[in-house]
Amino acid sequence: MSSSEWKPEDAVPEFIKSLLAKESKNKALDYVLAFVQIVRLLKTQKRTGWLDHHIPSEKVESIGDHMYRMSIISMLIPNKSINIDKCVKIAVIHDIAEALVGDITPFDGVTKEEKHRREFLTIEYLSSLIKHYNPDFAREMADLWLDYEEIRCVEARYVKDVDKYEMIQQAWDYEQEFGLKHNLDQFYLARSAIKTKEIGELCDEVIRQRNIFIEKEKN
Repeated sequence: MSSSEWKPEDAVPEFIKSLLAKESKNKALDYVLAFVQIVRLLKTQKRTGWLDHHIPSEKVESIGDHMYRMSIISMLIPNKSINIDKCVKIAVIHDIAEALVGDITPFDGVTKEEKHRREFLTIEYLSSLIKHYNPDFAREMADLWLDYEEIRCVEARYVKDVDKYEMIQQAWDYEQEFGLKHNLDQFYLARSAIKTKEIGELCDEVIRQRNIFIEKEKN
């Protein structure tokens, strides 16, 4: 399938398609049940970057694992001038399109523009499933996703940084478990893109501890 042909409907598992296709007295309920089953795919899909670096498959976090810890980290932000509830919502929603798009990395041969197009189409598709059941949430979900993608608010800036920090923390988690045999150095380069003071401090402490660990391993 070429990039221009990709559609979210084609990525929906057949058992969910059958739910959407069946005759029903309350179609809105079938649609929201389909949505909930699509979201479940976030729990079963592994994060591609760790697989590419040969972390054992049974140890690789899912997309849902990543989003969950991001939401907890967002709750930890001590800045009282921002809307923490909105940060948590953005963290929960920001990768929801990956339920159908998958976890595309820069090394997968898909352009940044195409990745965005697929994810935007998926957000529109997911919104269409739930709009008759809860139109307010359908709109909010799309708005939260766009907030994150376009960094339209300070809360999105924080969550962008949390996303990078959580990845760095996960790399350090794996190194503590497996040692340095998987060469996860590239993940730490994300530190340079973090803008917020609080999240930067967390990253810097992880990196400090890692550097001590590396020195001990060398000796």
